Parts: sequence; structure tokens; C-alpha cells
Amino acid sequence: MSSLGARFSGWFGSLGCPAGDVLPVRLGATRRAATGSAPTRVMGYDQTLVWVTVTLLAWGLVMVYSASIAMPDNPRFAKYTPTYFLTRHVMWLAIAFVVGLLAFQVPVATWEKAAPWLFVGALILLAAVLIPYVGKLVNGSRRWISLGPFSFQPSELAKFAVLLYVANFMVRKMELKERFFRAVLPMVAAVGLVGLLLLAEPDMGAFMVIAVIAMGILFLGGVNARMFFLIATVLLLVFGLMIALSDYRRERIFAYLDPWSEKNVLAKGYQLTHSLIAIGRGEIFGVGLGGSVEKLHWLPEAHTDFLLAVIGEEFGLVGILCVIGLFIWLTRRMMQIGRQAIALDRVFAGLVAQGVGIWIGFQAFINMGVNLGALPTKGLTLPLMSYGGSAILVNLVAIAVVLRIDYENRLLMHGGRV
Repeated sequence: MSSLGARFSGWFGSLGCPAGDVLPVRLGATRRAATGSAPTRVMGYDQTLVWVTVTLLAWGLVMVYSASIAMPDNPRFAKYTPTYFLTRHVMWLAIAFVVGLLAFQVPVATWEKAAPWLFVGALILLAAVLIPYVGKLVNGSRRWISLGPFSFQPSELAKFAVLLYVANFMVRKMELKERFFRAVLPMVAAVGLVGLLLLAEPDMGAFMVIAVIAMGILFLGGVNARMFFLIATVLLLVFGLMIALSDYRRERIFAYLDPWSEKNVLAKGYQLTHSLIAIGRGEIFGVGLGGSVEKLHWLPEAHTDFLLAVIGEEFGLVGILCVIGLFIWLTRRMMQIGRQAIALDRVFAGLVAQGVGIWIGFQAFINMGVNLGALPTKGLTLPLMSYGGSAILVNLVAIAVVLRIDYENRLLMHGGRV
């Protein structure tokens, strides 16, 4: 498995270890000086990763409030107060923070053992959401389960559960990775079952993210290149057929290609055109926090799927570039932590950390592409920033697991045990 760490070394650059270090990994600010002259902390966690995450969460909280403050003026939301979405978002952040702290205390070995059971639990919840009076029907889709005053979206948990399951599967079947039908096919069938349940909701966006997570871990796990490209081709054909056989999805593609046409501008292209108008109004430096006009009942889902458009209108190109930069750094750092774990022969931990990086990076890329008109409209939120309690909760748990992996890496590199 030593080749796994080298696979991405050319993409993300050298991590710059001095010649005296035994392992080709970066210890960051916690590295003990080789001379012993500079006192440093031996163990800890990646504080920069924590602060970047907090920055995205705090900025997202401000923007959710800004994007939703005028919603009670709409008759559809007349029963809500101006702080309704802000209050609920704060409550979910508090819950997610506590659960994230608890997740950080769990050793990576425990996550590895629990991976199959979490996957089974996610399957049960995905099936339960399809049951009438259990799953909550919103805009023609059953994607939520009501939990008192809150609603939980099982597809968010499924992303994390599939990530752990595929990483665990690849470690267990590593010696068979060249023999596709004995190693990879059962895992592909399991992920395919998740896909069928998601498409029954329907939630093609979540299925797309899960498919990319699974494919990324397959690639990082060193599966046979021919089989990898075969699976990728099959997936592309599947998604192509789903679009071709669905009038609704075809209309979205056509609207994306020509959103300003008379037919689309007030129909399937409505969200995209108003997103582009919002970003265009922002120009370089934006109109100022709270100054967005598009959020005033022109741009649907401004506090969820199209939060970036409001950021672009209020903070301009500078604000969008800052958001992109933060997500690039977050993704890159997670990939580095995964590479460190693999260099320490902790393959499961490495695949999980890099899988979380793929997940956060890919979903942010899709959301940004949709908001900027570079990709067809797809119902995916901006990780860590958009309104959505289930997504915030699961995202923070996933990042807590990455921080735990980094903590254990540091512990091992200084002679400790996990």
C-alpha cells in the first residue's frame, strides 16, 4: 500500500519533510524540533482545519439569516418570524457541535468496526422514509423523517455511512482488488441498492455524491484501472439514461442550455436566471451585507441551494473567491491528512479522510457550478454554509472523524499508541 500515498503526491505537492524525519509526512506546528531546542506540543489536532470550518459555519449562519429574514413577507411563510430559520440553524449548530465533540472521542478503530452496521442503519432509514406517514412529503419528494420539531434527512447519513462502508470494504478485500467479481462487485451492488432507494425519493443529487465518494475511494484503494474505468463508464451511462428517461430532468438540462429563452425564463430556468442576476448585481465587491434584492422573493431557496448567489450579490466576486478558496484549502488539507495516515500504514483511516475531502469538495463544486450557471440545476446544498440541520450535523461528524485521524497520526508519529 505504500504506492497509495505516492499517487497524490504529484497532485498536492511534497509535504516537505526534513531529511532527518523517518516518515514522509508533515507534522505541521506540532512537530518536535530535531535539535530539541524549540519546545513544541507533541500532540494535538489541526487547529487551522478547525478554524476554517468555524469560519465557514459562522459565515453561513450570517448568510442564512440575511437570505431568510424577508421570507415571512411571502404568504407561503407568513406564519414564520424573521428569525425562524436563524433560530433553527443555531439550534442545529449547537446539536452538531456537541455530537461532533463526541464523535472526536471515538477511536478510528471503532468507526472501522461499526462501518457495516452504520451502513445497514442508513439502508433502514432510507427505506423508512418511503413509508407513508413516516417519510415527510415536501414538494413531491419523500426525503425527510419528522423528529418532533425537527426533520432528519437520511440521505445525508447515507453519504457518511457509504463512505465508511466502502473504505472498510476496500481494506478487507485489498488482497482481491485485482479480481473484480470477488472483491468489488458486492460493494458496487450495495452502493447500487442505496442508489435505488435514493432515486425512489427521488434524490438524484445525493446519489451522484455517493457514487463519486465510492468511486474516489475505489481509485485511492488501488482497484484495477480497467475495472475502475469500466465502473465509471457504467455510471455515466446510468446517469445518462436517468436523464433521458425523465421528462423533468430533460427539461432541466434544456433550461440550463438556454435559461433566458421565453419558454424557460419563467419555468425551469427561473432559479438559474435569478441566481445569475444576483451574482451580476454584486460585481466586484458586492452591494453590502443585507443589501440583496434577489432574496426578496425573487430567488427561490435563497437560504439553501442558492446561498452562494446571495453571497455573490452581497459580497461580490471577492466574497465568492473567498468561499472557493476556503473549500479548496479544506479539501486539500483532508487529502493530506489521509496521505499521512496511509504513510503510517493506517489504510482505513487514510481512505476515510480522503473520502471526506472528496465528499465536501465535490458537493461544494456542484453547488457552486449550479449557482454560477456552469452546471445544470441540482438540489445540493453548500456544505457547512447552507441552511439544513441534517447536512450540518453529518458534515461536522465527518470533519470530527478527520480531526480524530489527524490526532492519531500525530500520536503515532511521536511514539504513542492508539
